[in-house]
Amino acid sequence: MASLKYWLWLSTRKGLSNVGMLGLLDHFGTPEAAHFADPAEYDLVAGLTSVGKASLLDKSMEDAERILADCDRLGQRILTFGDAGYPERLRNIYDPPAVLYLQGKDIAFDDQVVISLIGTREPTGYGIAQAQRLGHDLAAQGAVVLSGLARGLDSEALRGALRGGGTVCGVLGCGLDVIYPSENRYLYQDVAAAGLLISEYPPGTRADRSHFPARNRIMSGLSLGIVVVEGGYTSGTQITARAALDQNRDVFAVPGPVGAPMSYTPNLLIRRSEAMLVTSASEILQEYQSRYPHKIKLKPGLAPDTPAIAPGVRPRPEQAGQEEEREAAAAPEKSPKEEKGVDKGGEIPYIHWKKLSPALTDDQRDVLLALRERALVLDEIIDTTQIPARRCTSAVVMLQLAGFVHEGAGKRFSAAVRIYTDE
Repeated sequence: MASLKYWLWLSTRKGLSNVGMLGLLDHFGTPEAAHFADPAEYDLVAGLTSVGKASLLDKSMEDAERILADCDRLGQRILTFGDAGYPERLRNIYDPPAVLYLQGKDIAFDDQVVISLIGTREPTGYGIAQAQRLGHDLAAQGAVVLSGLARGLDSEALRGALRGGGTVCGVLGCGLDVIYPSENRYLYQDVAAAGLLISEYPPGTRADRSHFPARNRIMSGLSLGIVVVEGGYTSGTQITARAALDQNRDVFAVPGPVGAPMSYTPNLLIRRSEAMLVTSASEILQEYQSRYPHKIKLKPGLAPDTPAIAPGVRPRPEQAGQEEEREAAAAPEKSPKEEKGVDKGGEIPYIHWKKLSPALTDDQRDVLLALRERALVLDEIIDTTQIPARRCTSAVVMLQLAGFVHEGAGKRFSAAVRIYTDE
């Protein structure tokens, strides 16, 4: 506990950057040695500014003791650069934080496939759907999903990951006891319960614009790769992408519609060959499966490249007979509803809900059920399903991406596959 106080003393010195703190540690060995050093010795430390030196001359431990008391009261843990549990991935970046504040479960970052999902604070329906889908599928297949808990796609990615049942991590640009934005209160609680919250700022630190670029280096530093979903011309996602490239991390990007403002950053990264184009979680995780075979469990999901759920695919003529024989041997006795679908001509395949339940959410199922008989505009789908508009829009977009739903004339949506239940 005594040595921890000196780490907190050092981390609260004004005018010292993280690189400056590391320089002091290289020179003195420990924060305690730096605290008790003769003032003249500070002149021997390369790069130490006059402001930094003046701050080191203040030996008061009042701030350190207050932080320790706050952490104890709030149930927060403190991890220092000198601790054995400090992630090596983060230790090896240019300017690692000297102190981290943690709340939630311990995560062995160096042994995990950690993927950061990032994007704009002003997403489109397309971006929301992509962030939720990727977050869900990455978590369900064994990755730790990390994001910044900012308004917009950071939060949507974590919501998707929580539904996927995996481990999540949120990195904050404020103290762990400061909820920013305020509407994310329950999401903070969910992330702390299912995973981990991290900050380099002590309790009580308010959110500040200058904190978020600094936070981004931690996000990329803890990760094997980052995924850019959407970002405008001046988006902060470009800062995180640049930090990841500087740290030799993998960068992935989800392509967006040409000309759409929020597609600017991911499309730019792809065009510059700075990011790999991806459309599904499996494309991301395949990059790490050979290195982490015990962590990655690829599963079929709502991905355009997953043959198991891509409707309308027919075998080539020379394969048709073989395919039909295999299907006939493996298929169970058809239900009356399946027979009814075949009698109608079989142009739109019928699939039982149980076969799709691992890949579809309840909202997506209800949308497909609403489209069984006729094409509907979005307002009619919302009215029929009674799903809130934002969630319904997300479900429709995800179904379109997976090929389950088509948009026709007059913005009317129709099902490319029909599901039935036992009800």
